[in-house]
Amino acid sequence: MKVVALVSGGKDSCYNMLQCIAAGHEIVALANLCPETKEEIDSYMYQSVGYEGIDLYSEAMNLPLYRRSTKGKALNQDKFYVPTSEDEVEDLYELLKQVKDELNIEAVAVGAVLSDYQRVRVENVCSRLGIIALAYLWRRDQEELLQEMIDSNIKAIVVKVAALGLHPHKHLGLTIAEIKSHLVRMKEKYGLNICGEGGEYETFTLDCPLFTKSIHIDDQEVVIHSDDAFAPVGYLIFKKLSLLNKDDTLGTNGDPDGPVTVKNMLEHVHVKNPDDYVLYLDDSRDPCDLLEDETTLIDQIDALSELGDSSDGVTNIKSSDYLSRDMTTLATNENNWCWIGSVIGNGDDIGDALTSVLDKLSALLNQKNFTLKNVICLTLYIRDMSEYPIVNQVYHKYFNHTNPPVRACVQTILPDDVPVILDAVCKSYTENNPNFLHVQSISHWAPANIGPYSQAARVNDIIYIAGMIPLVPGSMKLLDAGILQQCKLALRHVHRVIKAMDPNTHIRDVVMGFCFVTNKLHIDIARREWEKRTNNGIVDYIVVTGLPRNALVEWYVWAHRANNTFQYEETGYCLNDHHHVSLRRRWNYDNSVSAIVCYVSNGLSLSIGNVAQVTSNQEDDFNIKSLPESTLLEIIQYILSRLLNENKQLTYVANFKIFYKASSMNCSVIENVFNQLIQQYTIVPTIIPVKHLQNPNTIMSICALRHY
Repeated sequence: MKVVALVSGGKDSCYNMLQCIAAGHEIVALANLCPETKEEIDSYMYQSVGYEGIDLYSEAMNLPLYRRSTKGKALNQDKFYVPTSEDEVEDLYELLKQVKDELNIEAVAVGAVLSDYQRVRVENVCSRLGIIALAYLWRRDQEELLQEMIDSNIKAIVVKVAALGLHPHKHLGLTIAEIKSHLVRMKEKYGLNICGEGGEYETFTLDCPLFTKSIHIDDQEVVIHSDDAFAPVGYLIFKKLSLLNKDDTLGTNGDPDGPVTVKNMLEHVHVKNPDDYVLYLDDSRDPCDLLEDETTLIDQIDALSELGDSSDGVTNIKSSDYLSRDMTTLATNENNWCWIGSVIGNGDDIGDALTSVLDKLSALLNQKNFTLKNVICLTLYIRDMSEYPIVNQVYHKYFNHTNPPVRACVQTILPDDVPVILDAVCKSYTENNPNFLHVQSISHWAPANIGPYSQAARVNDIIYIAGMIPLVPGSMKLLDAGILQQCKLALRHVHRVIKAMDPNTHIRDVVMGFCFVTNKLHIDIARREWEKRTNNGIVDYIVVTGLPRNALVEWYVWAHRANNTFQYEETGYCLNDHHHVSLRRRWNYDNSVSAIVCYVSNGLSLSIGNVAQVTSNQEDDFNIKSLPESTLLEIIQYILSRLLNENKQLTYVANFKIFYKASSMNCSVIENVFNQLIQQYTIVPTIIPVKHLQNPNTIMSICALRHY
């Protein structure tokens, strides 16, 4: 892409330019906002110290420089920015608009490392201009990041200090290489941010591999802004600067030790950093380091996967076999939660069907004084993933607000005249607004959400995570690898998104989730990878017919910030000679949350621990019987007794997702049972036909959730 780089003079913006080049983008111009008063200003958005040297960047890089002055007024300091007249963000908008009008840029390079305040505002500007933010430093481990900058031959000096442990007369003018060890000590002693993201210090880059000339300081002055005894604030003013010629080329920088290396996007996928060490240690293991049984398992699955899934079952179902009556259900509870299930779109055209579904959703919500802005989490089940671009186009018309809901989308077996089914979770939040994470910048952290959905949403202690597929964050392309590596990368995304929502919460705090795969042979590897990282998180493994970007796996989970207060239960029983139930439950001490994953199987209920069991097509050896309504009714009543902890208060809402193996049973059985139960309990069911479930004999999985 053609990129304009926002440059402040600091190390971060320069290193992000290097990252852009490594990603294959072309930097065509530089842009900078300078103080209108020609002196250092205390801006929430822009570094102003060292602005005197920015003009030299244009000649040093042989690129045009676009500059605009700013008063540095942060009139709108809300968490989510909306355009505000005379706010300093509007200066950025006008600057980038000029560059786009003249150079037709596609993206802007931003050196943001941690500030959500800055990221949200840059993304707002980019959204309005139709360009993409490239923020490759976003949420990187900061000690590792600083060392990478040093190793990349970025010569940046400290030009401002404003923190305990830093002193103007000692540290101004030192390079980042010279001061790094001191920064590490101050982090350990005072909690100082190593990269200066809290405003502890600022830098100015005198040289980097992208410069054809280096900047030399001929004269400077130290200004003491605040002579505090503990944390004095001071900065440098450049009185005179000049450029020095150098013979180095891009990537060498005259370094006698050899060329500068910058990690490519795949290296960032396989990096070991302390934050992911325990959870993602395996990502770069050599196959010979795997346990023997794991190696055998992976070899078997890789070989079998090449042959395809030989027992696909049905690939389509008759309309008469699916929802003979409208099963759309809506229920609310006293805490202003709202659940909607089984909203079905009919017709031949996916665009028209989804439009009718979203219109219906909006109308249902209006009946309860909700709007589409109250939707927290939404799942789409579609008939044909090739129509995904149309789905997004229609979806965006309805969810184009600042914080769209968390979303997952899968392709499954649906009737020809049912292109889409939807279920949703909503919350009225006049108080305690949900905290949404909607990162649209491309980085090495996790996949950007350029589309109309958020990575995560937190309401009180519950954190909903969008469906995560194994995209390489820096390129937004699917990881070209097998199920093992795709599982690991997608789970790393889950972990990082949860951590971004709450630093004290992580993947081990997932309570419940869904693992969608496209081949039943992949369930065992997905389960093994999950169990390495979880604390009794209950997950349903579901084989669907397609996932976005042709991914092999998608994880769709929710976590709880107080997961250490949760208990776990595993039960099972035999209903008759033919049907067995296996149930796992999680619930917290105060009984405000209860979640269940229940499997219903024909014949012997097999565990998933042996590839031979998964791949022997043993389902053909069983006499698959239709599940009697009386048996299913007994199962659901048992689930409800565990879900409600034997408490049948009708004020509780039980939200059900029922996945059934389309080749094994008819939807009408499920439909009839839930129509009976709706008369006794407040239940919101969504009924979905799928290709396979957790083992060859499982004909149905039932996932139920109840919370205040």
